[in-house]
Amino acid sequence: MAANPSTLTGRHAWHDGARSSLASARLLRVAGLTLEYRVRERVVRATQQVSFDVYERDRFVLLGPSGCGKSTLLKAIAGFVTPASGSIELDAQPIHGPGPDRVVVFQEFDQLPPWKTVLENVAFPLRVAKKLSRAEAKERAAHFLEKVGLADFAKAYPLTLSGGMKQRVAIARALAMQPRVLLMDEPFAALDALTRRRMQEELLRLSDEVHFTLLFVTHSIEEALIVGNRILLLSPHPGRVRAELNSHQYAQQSVGRDDFQEAVARIHRLLFENETKVS
Repeated sequence: MAANPSTLTGRHAWHDGARSSLASARLLRVAGLTLEYRVRERVVRATQQVSFDVYERDRFVLLGPSGCGKSTLLKAIAGFVTPASGSIELDAQPIHGPGPDRVVVFQEFDQLPPWKTVLENVAFPLRVAKKLSRAEAKERAAHFLEKVGLADFAKAYPLTLSGGMKQRVAIARALAMQPRVLLMDEPFAALDALTRRRMQEELLRLSDEVHFTLLFVTHSIEEALIVGNRILLLSPHPGRVRAELNSHQYAQQSVGRDDFQEAVARIHRLLFENETKVS
């Protein structure tokens, strides 16, 4: 079963019978997921018995310190890592490997083949997946480049783009595939503070316009509160569920408010205080 939802303030509590209007049907279920990987001659446990549900149009954030297994968890949902135990279901069907219904945007800027133009980079996966004809793929690619504000750079090559622009191309490419879940693994972590803020704003705008379901990994409490409408807190290594919080009441404009800073402090305590007792 998924962890019992907690809340930052009682009046924003989330319950099964009173879900936010952002979400409707359950889309993704993770149940009792334990993930392990081998390092030299030993096996490392990344996560321990992690359970949660993601609903359609959720902006669901996995938040925890470095090494808590959140990126490994996202890779397992993408189909790149086989669980040691537990299950992952999308649309009530078990996930056994990668698929076009789950597209990942990684942190690294070098996700784009440098020999392809921006438009070709966005259109190429559509052709590989045999979803659309060449002309249809270019048309859809142009549509999503316009959505991320890069229509004027369609003929440019990745080498000429800034880090933030490359990430916007990667997001356009992912959205063009129209996945059931968009998976983002700390996509803004390597950006400077101003660009990161702008990218957060762009992501929220796209969420309002395109209505995708998002699973977002970060180790920044502030970013989790801004980007997510629901947050799953993971303990330090190995990752276990500490709490599930509702955060739809916060936005970029909340950062300087007292209640936002109080929420940051409370999450920090949930993540790091009494580690021995929790683990």
